[in-house]
Amino acid sequence: MRVIKLGGSLLEQPDEMRALFASLSDTENNTVIVHGGGALAQQWLSTAGLKSEKHEGLRVSPEQHMPYIVGALAGCANKQLMSWAIAAGAWPIGLTLHEAGISCRRQSAELGQVGTCELFESGLITNLLKCGYLPLISSIGFGKQGEWFNVNADDAAVAVAANLDADLLFLTDVDGVLDSEGRLIEQLDSRSIDELTKSGVIRYGMLVKVRSALNAAKRLRRCVRIGSWNLISKTHSGTQISE
Repeated sequence: MRVIKLGGSLLEQPDEMRALFASLSDTENNTVIVHGGGALAQQWLSTAGLKSEKHEGLRVSPEQHMPYIVGALAGCANKQLMSWAIAAGAWPIGLTLHEAGISCRRQSAELGQVGTCELFESGLITNLLKCGYLPLISSIGFGKQGEWFNVNADDAAVAVAANLDADLLFLTDVDGVLDSEGRLIEQLDSRSIDELTKSGVIRYGMLVKVRSALNAAKRLRRCVRIGSWNLISKTHSGTQISE
């Protein structure tokens, strides 16, 4: 089984999404997709006249912002993915983290309704896969009292992968991590990531992706891959991240 975390940039690239779901139609029913949608949430908040801030890379999510964040992620972004999946012949089903067996609690008071994940027993996802469905899980979660939480999509994907004991792929809009000459780096670990970061080879947006993948590899105790949608059919493509 595998969990695919879709990078936010991919959600704004219809051609890439169509190619992704077309490639999934030729594989076994063993894939779960987790997504966020920060750019769309920002757009909805701005349209509503609400000022959105970030703290240490996480979107501060006051309670009054949550209807817009939930609507953008669990609503619009999730249903757009369903649209692409249906067009490719898949049987998608849109879900939140709760249906994936994950409960959430507040991460800190200053972040508002930003949640951290806790696992609980749930066989729903496995059963859906057996029935031929493609689970599309937004990074919206629920607390034990039913309160809404906005969860970092990387953290959400790690939690889902941990709950399912599944491999984790970080899909983005590039083929993987590239060296200083633009060639694909096939494998990275903590030491090589530190060296390439200090030398400036890994930087900006890719540095964020690599650090997220490394943290995931440490938490899951297994290798994680970063790459484009080609990872679906070419399982050894992209960059493999290990501890």
